[in-house]
Amino acid sequence: MSVAVTTANPTPEFRAGGTDFSERRRSGVSQGTPIDISATGDKTITWDADGAAQIGALTTIATIATDARIAAAYPGIAASAHGLATPQVRQVATLGGNLAQRSRCWYFRRADIDCLKKSGSTCPARSGNHLYGVAFDLGDCVAPHPSTMAAALLAYDATITTDRRSGLTIAGLLGDGSVAHADHTLAAGEMIKSIALPAPIEGERASYKRAISRTYAEWPLVELCARVVIAGGKFQLVRLAAGGVAPVPLRLTAAEVALGGKIVNAASIAEAAKAATLGAQPLPMTAYKLDLLQGLMRDVLERLSG
Repeated sequence: MSVAVTTANPTPEFRAGGTDFSERRRSGVSQGTPIDISATGDKTITWDADGAAQIGALTTIATIATDARIAAAYPGIAASAHGLATPQVRQVATLGGNLAQRSRCWYFRRADIDCLKKSGSTCPARSGNHLYGVAFDLGDCVAPHPSTMAAALLAYDATITTDRRSGLTIAGLLGDGSVAHADHTLAAGEMIKSIALPAPIEGERASYKRAISRTYAEWPLVELCARVVIAGGKFQLVRLAAGGVAPVPLRLTAAEVALGGKIVNAASIAEAAKAATLGAQPLPMTAYKLDLLQGLMRDVLERLSG
């Protein structure tokens, strides 16, 4: 996990798995004193009587991806974790760190370039190369949020507890995308402690899929976590959350509404895929992401319908 820093007044930063932190240190973007929390944080998965899980922030992504009970109760969470990064990264990366990681924008990752997240006054990606930027332009920063697990947890209405606050939603933790200078709402020194999931829904099906530019070890261009309950040949419950398309993970509420109560067939899925792009404001180089989003919607929903 990490907290925002500036080179003028470096703030101490938490280090858990270090997959993001170490890279930022090497590039010179982060200069704060490391605070190692890898031996002190919660790495457990506990279960309530109703079958709801609570996951410690220092639980590794690999643990989540391979836990049989998580896969049975929350298949979208397990699939998202399994699709993230590489096996080597998943072995050390933590859930809390994945949620609190910093932007992957190449302008942000260059220590010699100012941007809004480094106390600059403009977003160089907006007027520069933003090929991997947002398709839903919600704020001054056009970098998509990098957390795969945040999108999955958004689809499951998870809540987050820190050492200062409890009951935070994903939107409460990451904001609405309009605040350009920060990747999250954590205060300096505030630490994510655990993530709580609601009880699983009977009959639920879920899946995750990402569109990437190479087979392995790549950040998603677009990703989708979908949950459905199908009964009587109709979609009775639909939850859709996308990553890679906005400054924060995005609930595709228009697509959820379009699909709710509809007969399970190609026509209703196509209608929902079209609705998924409502409100999009792609940049000159990012309109292709809307095609990818619609394609992912069709692929994932057809798979779940089968």
